[in-house]
Amino acid sequence: MDVMVLKPQDVYVALKIVASRSGRPPYSQLAAELVMSPSEVHASVQRAQSSHLLHGPRLKNRPNFGALEEFLLRGLKYVFPPERGELTRGVATSYAAAPLRRMIAQGGEPIPVWPYEEGKQRGISFEPLYKTAPIAALRDPSFYAYLALADALRDSRVRERKIAEKELCRRLREASERTKS
Repeated sequence: MDVMVLKPQDVYVALKIVASRSGRPPYSQLAAELVMSPSEVHASVQRAQSSHLLHGPRLKNRPNFGALEEFLLRGLKYVFPPERGELTRGVATSYAAAPLRRMIAQGGEPIPVWPYEEGKQRGISFEPLYKTAPIAALRDPSFYAYLALADALRDSRVRERKIAEKELCRRLREASERTKS
């Protein structure tokens, strides 16, 4: 039996499908929006299906919201902990990005940022789930919010994580209701 090992970009692709609001877009569209090759996107969808984060073709590759929520809340921080680095220019993530930015008071320490030369913020380097996250997130505010929430779950203090959990669950429930209608 072939075992498919989940990769960080599989969560990245699954969250983009959730943010898409209308079933799974074609691989070519996902690839363009995620700044990935169509073959990488296809492989990610296959692994996400194998891991039950996405349903199979019979259910139009829709997100398996229950499994996705459980994995994001309980497993993400253990399976894909972020690497932090030095002070850099980039794109804010975790508690420093919307939607958490308006819910959590910013302290005096440097914020977490995905390294990106064209980024507008300075902060501590925070490795994204996939290297093209800053580009794709800046093009799609809904997707950006999902990635920032996932990052808060990957590496935040308890209080921030609880707020992120609540917000992520709310958004996943809304997305799930949209796909049912």
